[in-house]
Amino acid sequence: MKKVTFYLMMMVLSLSILPTQMIANEKNPTTLTETPKEAPAEVKVLLNRLEEIKEMDKSKLKASDKKALRKEVRAINAELRTTGNGIYLSVGAIIIVILLLILLL
Repeated sequence: MKKVTFYLMMMVLSLSILPTQMIANEKNPTTLTETPKEAPAEVKVLLNRLEEIKEMDKSKLKASDKKALRKEVRAINAELRTTGNGIYLSVGAIIIVILLLILLL
């Protein structure tokens, strides 16, 4: 009886994978070579400022100046995160997704 269920599951999996491979081959190859969207001007300015801070010679700065630079970098990074460029998942959400996949499969 175990062999029958195993063969049945293998047949269902093989039949479900076949259509997705056929759809993947039908796509227009020009869509794969599209250039990525350019970042908005505000984001470019923030990234340029981060590069300037990284290239600075910080050995001659006072502790208060270094602290101000660290605060500025943190603020820029926080602002870049809020621009919506990406999907952020918490650890709890990832665990829930994995548990759902295990239960459903």
